[in-house]
Amino acid sequence: MSGIKQLAGQTLWYGGSSIVAKLINYLLTPLLTGLLTIADYGEMSMVYSFIPFMNIIFTYGMETAFFRFAQQDNRKDVYNTSSLSLILTTVFFSVVLILFRYPIASLLKVEHHPEYITISALIIGFDALSTIPFSKLRLDGRPKKFASIKILGILVNFISVYVLLGVVPGILEKDPHHWLKTFYNKDWAVGYVFVANLLQSIITLLLLSKEFLGFKLHISKELWRKMLLYGMPLILAGFAGMVNETFDRIMLGWWAPAATEQAAKAQVGIYSACYKLSILITLAVQGFRMGAEPFFFKQSSSENATRIYARVMKFFVITLCLMFLAVMLYLDIWKHFIRNPKMWVGLKVVPILLLANMFVGIYYNLSIWYKLGNKTIAGAYITLIGALVTLVINYVFIPRYSYIACAWATFLAYGTMMVVSYIWGQKEYRVPYAWKKLCAYIIIAVILSFIHRGMVSKISGSWFNYGSATVLLLLYTLFILRVEKKEFQRLPLIGKFLR
Repeated sequence: MSGIKQLAGQTLWYGGSSIVAKLINYLLTPLLTGLLTIADYGEMSMVYSFIPFMNIIFTYGMETAFFRFAQQDNRKDVYNTSSLSLILTTVFFSVVLILFRYPIASLLKVEHHPEYITISALIIGFDALSTIPFSKLRLDGRPKKFASIKILGILVNFISVYVLLGVVPGILEKDPHHWLKTFYNKDWAVGYVFVANLLQSIITLLLLSKEFLGFKLHISKELWRKMLLYGMPLILAGFAGMVNETFDRIMLGWWAPAATEQAAKAQVGIYSACYKLSILITLAVQGFRMGAEPFFFKQSSSENATRIYARVMKFFVITLCLMFLAVMLYLDIWKHFIRNPKMWVGLKVVPILLLANMFVGIYYNLSIWYKLGNKTIAGAYITLIGALVTLVINYVFIPRYSYIACAWATFLAYGTMMVVSYIWGQKEYRVPYAWKKLCAYIIIAVILSFIHRGMVSKISGSWFNYGSATVLLLLYTLFILRVEKKEFQRLPLIGKFLR
């Protein structure tokens, strides 16, 4: 159980910092949905859907390769080799993106703003340069510095957006001849969002300067070749993963059943804003990945490694189920984070996306079998299957069902990946997951959310709505504690209350 305690402690810091950072960033949702038009929000979302694809190309699996080979080879050589490799390729890729900014802008339906692509290239570049320094902090077990830099970076982003979109326009409205008028363009609101992000990326790298500049000008060619061979399949897996995660916004912009391009961007904006309401699941998954990847590699030599992995999966799924209910049962509160009520029409996609993100979290947990076995190509195949599901469903159904098709495509893609990874993984590296019990936990959580929706549709009133939500959440929690009493008794803090 000590292994799980260690993971819980690391995830508390990594996940906690991600949660705090994401929650700060989440506050941008009401700000941006209140200040930007629905079409502008959609335009911004389409560019932000492009950036993660480039992040994968810029880092080409080097982060996971760093964790893998730092356990086997001289850690300094691994750090030097991965750092220099990323610096050289980042410069090259950034230049290529800037040179091709016009066709890329046209592809993303922002042909009148190629400068968005230039700024995005710089954001991606600085973020890529921060990858290995952040990984080193994780490997060295320095979660406090990791968390502080992450949170400070997102604070810079939030404050910059607030100043550029909220404060400066107010100043100019009161004083049209203010000196800021020389530099500020009120019609370039989306551009200022990207400028704020660029400031975040630059300051983050500056805060990591000690780690970033801690390499020596030496590349081990043999080690570099091994790291590339290990990481290259992850490019394919990551690229296909981004098809599942963000490419639906771009496809929605292309094929949405809308009369005009602005109307299509508005549908992208509605879908993107409602997607934000699945944030709790996303936060849990991201925090888990931050702590779990180095943890799983370290535990691989343990005699009871598979039992630890199974227990981790159990606690992880229970956490996701509680978060699913926390969003669904209180959706009438969460929706107010979207300041524009016209966007609430898309709330019907929230439960679908919550479950989809739950599936992808379970998939990340399952993926340890091919990472430990140096079979990352298997992960690429599985993610490609998911990407194919995403592309086919969106291509066929977006023209008829708009963003509803995007949500179901995400659900089915991640669900397929989860099932395929479980079946394949159990043949290659058997882990005693309590899958029947975990499926039951998920199904019960979904049933409770439907029961609540049915009750609220029959009996109106906020007191009944939130009161019944609280009762159902408590009942589910007590049910889990009763069924898993022995497991929870072994945990610190919680355990002493269950004896």
